[in-house]
Amino acid sequence: MNKNSLIRKFNKQAVIYERNTRQRKLGEWRQQLLQDIEGDVLEVAVGAGANFPFYDRDKVNVTAVDFSPEMLRHARQMASELGIHATFLERDIETLELPERSYDCIVSTLSLCGYEDPVQALNKMNRWAKPGGRIYLLEHGMSTNRLLGAAQHVVNPVARRISGCHYNRDMIHIVNASDLDIIKTKRYWNGIVHLIWAQAT
Repeated sequence: MNKNSLIRKFNKQAVIYERNTRQRKLGEWRQQLLQDIEGDVLEVAVGAGANFPFYDRDKVNVTAVDFSPEMLRHARQMASELGIHATFLERDIETLELPERSYDCIVSTLSLCGYEDPVQALNKMNRWAKPGGRIYLLEHGMSTNRLLGAAQHVVNPVARRISGCHYNRDMIHIVNASDLDIIKTKRYWNGIVHLIWAQAT
C-alpha cells in the first residue's frame, strides 16, 4: 500500500484509537505488559498514546514516534494530561534512523500488522536498544483456532484496504525470525492477541 495512503488512513482513525485507550481489556493487557518499564523508552508507532497511562512518569523519559500527525496530536495531549516527559518525532519507522544502543526499553503495540517488512522493523528496534535492553510487544495475529484462522485469511485483503493492517500474520514466527530473543509470551482471545517480552542481542 502507498505510504501516503496509509498515513491518511491512520490520520482518520486517530479519534478511534483515542477511544480505544479506554477499553478495559486492552488496558489490562497493556498494564500486564508494561508494568516494569523504566529509563529511556522508545515507543514506536505511538498512536494516540494509549500506553502512556501505564508508564510511571517518574521513571521514564519517552521518545515517541509515529508517521501520523493526527495520532501524534492526540499522543501529545495524553502525555500532557498525565505529566509524561516525552519527545515526539513524526517519522516512518521503516525509514527512521536513530542512534544505536540508545534505549533501555522499546515498546511497540499493535503496529507489526502494518509494516511491509515487520522483521526488518524488529531488527531496527534491536539495534536501537542497549545490549540486553527489553522490547515489549502487544500484537494481534493468527488465531490458534483453525476456523478463526481461516476466516482471518479470507478477510485479510479487505481489512488491509480498510484499516492498513494485516490480520493473518504469524507474530511468533516473525519475532523468532528477527534478531531479538524472546523471553516469554502470553496469548489471549483464541491466540489472536500476543503479549511478547523480548530482549535485544
